[in-house]
Formats: sequence, structure tokens, C-alpha cells
Amino acid sequence: MTRVAAVVLSWNGREDTLACLRSLEGEDVDVIVVDNASTDGTAEAVTGVELIRNDRNLGYAGGMNVGIQAALERGADAVLLLNNDVTVEPGAVAALAGAAEDGGAACPVVVFAEDPERIWYAGAELDPRRGYQGRHRTSLDADGETERICGAAVLIPRGTIEQIGAFDEQLFAYVEDADWSLRAREAGLPLRVIPEARVRHKVSASTGGEGSPDALYYSVRNLLTVCERHAPLGLVGTWRRRLTALAALTAQALLGRRRRAGLRAVRDGWRDFRRARYGPR
Repeated sequence: MTRVAAVVLSWNGREDTLACLRSLEGEDVDVIVVDNASTDGTAEAVTGVELIRNDRNLGYAGGMNVGIQAALERGADAVLLLNNDVTVEPGAVAALAGAAEDGGAACPVVVFAEDPERIWYAGAELDPRRGYQGRHRTSLDADGETERICGAAVLIPRGTIEQIGAFDEQLFAYVEDADWSLRAREAGLPLRVIPEARVRHKVSASTGGEGSPDALYYSVRNLLTVCERHAPLGLVGTWRRRLTALAALTAQALLGRRRRAGLRAVRDGWRDFRRARYGPR
């Protein structure tokens, strides 16, 4: 039987974290909470599971890597990575664990927490040559394959982690799951979505939403970094891809509620990409 450890990453969001933990009660899973220096009492409220308290916010990549290392040290055969704004539906852990025996990574179907009949993620396209991440699929693909995992909820076997490593911590947050997916695909590993597994997700709650300034900043900086890392092009192709990405994210900023802050975030992300400045904003 596959021994699964669930790593729940928290950065504030006390009630979300506790709801996530309640959803794991009764599941055959060891639970590790990694708290990224929350200031709202999240760490103090966590009981009954292993708690690792970071002394500063390490972002998604750094925080999850702490949890992955702890899980493997404790003998886990597979690690289920969960954002704290996710709740797991019954049977999801077992379905993911069964699918992960073939290696690679397995994601559940992710639905909107406020509207569980609507699918937010059932796979996604990812072509680094084009300069943007493909939209999430909102219906299940016949073969269950995906080009990009969903960092909000994914189960990764020990062997896969040992083969290609964990997340790139310099990216801090956003697009690190795309970078990992590309490394997995380059190694010939399967990435799948398991229809029998479902989780509910409050989309991007920790950073204020998908179109928030922080999300835009990290998306600009990290998307361009990952695309150029995995799919280098010539001078003309590189600039065409950069302009495509910037145009798409600028349009997203203009459609957001905080336009000025969003446009500044796009500018800052571009500037830090050009300067190769990574880590937290």
C-alpha cells in the first residue's frame, strides 16, 4: 500500500487551513502543515498534526520543498501537495495514490469552492515556445493526460521527486508548477488528471486572486524565465514571445479592479526578469 503524506502549505488564511485539515480527517494519510510565518494565528490554531513553522515566508516553492523533504524523511512513498485554501473530497487521496503507482504525477479535478459544479482545472496546456500558459481545461480529456500539473493539489511519488527534484525556489510563487511540469515531461514522465479525485479550491486566495498585482508580477517574471529556460529561441523569436506574454498580462491588468497597481506589477515583473532578480517581490 502506498504511504501518502499530505503537505498543507499555509500563509495566513487560518480558517481555510483548518477547513483543509478537517477535510483530511479519516483519510489514510499523514499530514504535515508547513506554515510560512503566518501572522494571523494560523500556526497556533493547528493541532493534531505535524507542524513546521518557517521563520519567514518562503513562498510556494520554498515552503512546499520544506514539506516534501520532511515527508520523504518520514518514509512517505508519495507526497500530496495542497494549498491551504483547498478542501479534499472523500476518496480523493486513495484515487490519487492508486494512479501514482505508474510514476509521474497525478492531479485531482479542481472545482470552484463556491460553485462545486464548475470545474476550474481538469488539465492544462503548456507550450513554452508560445510565451503564455494555456488555459485550464474545464472538461475532462479522454486520456486524462495534462501538460501542466496544478500546484494547488497534486500527488507526486517519491521516485519522481528523487529523479527530477522538487520546485525551483528562486521562482518563489507562480509558474513553479509549470517549470516542474516541463522537467517531468523532458524526463518522459506522465502527468495525469484523475476524474475520481476531486478537491474544492478558493482560487489564489493567498495572493488576492488570479488577476491581483502580486499574481501579475510573479507571472510576468517567472513565465518569461521558465519559457526561455526550457525553449530558447533566436533573437526575433525571443522578443516575439516576450511581447506576446507582456501583451497578454497587460490586458489582464487592465481588466482587473486595481488597474494602476496591476500595470505597475507588470512593469516591475518585466524589470526584475531583465535584471534576473528572483525571490519574493
